[in-house]
Amino acid sequence: MLNWWLPENVSTYGAEIDWLFHLIYWITGITAILVFVTMAVFLVMYRDRPGRKARYTHGSTPLEIAWTIVPALILIVLTFLSVPAWSRIKMQLPPSNLVVRVTAKQFNWEVTYPGPDGQFGTDDDLTLENELHVPINTVVVVTLQSRDVIHSFFLPNLRLKQDAVPGREIRAWFEATEPGRYELPCAELCGFGHSGMLGYLTVYSPEDYSKWVKEHWPS
Repeated sequence: MLNWWLPENVSTYGAEIDWLFHLIYWITGITAILVFVTMAVFLVMYRDRPGRKARYTHGSTPLEIAWTIVPALILIVLTFLSVPAWSRIKMQLPPSNLVVRVTAKQFNWEVTYPGPDGQFGTDDDLTLENELHVPINTVVVVTLQSRDVIHSFFLPNLRLKQDAVPGREIRAWFEATEPGRYELPCAELCGFGHSGMLGYLTVYSPEDYSKWVKEHWPS
């Protein structure tokens, strides 16, 4: 429908996000058209004409009630439609054997792998700048931190956006469905170098990911 102008979806939950986006887009788009058409009609109907006097009105109570209740109902319906996806994506962490720590700082991403022992803060940790490497069809849990200001961890192709807040540890997850190299920008204005804060997510086949792991942990 509108996918032609969105980044390619390579996430297991991307279709749910896109569906909600399209729904909100159509609601706001149709509303905007109705408002613009109404404004144009009123401009013609109530334009200034010779001999026509202005007439003042104090409004209409039924109309005011209607345009208060209708948007409220739309928001309530959208809330109920979005709760299942929001709950599954944001409120729950599926089981995962791959946990990566991503520390945001002005102006790059510091990606740390725990190594074969599975523990952070040990000698076999691996830290990379602006490079996140994961296997395909695997749940990846990302632990987000920030060293300075608020940043936003954004994977457009994975339909994932999550703030990294100083003093907090926030977890997010994704599961990539297509191998490739995808952009990882910061989506929160974080200073003069914000526009250059760009990393990359590389998604491998299982075989290629095993090779990558052996290159960094030979033993």
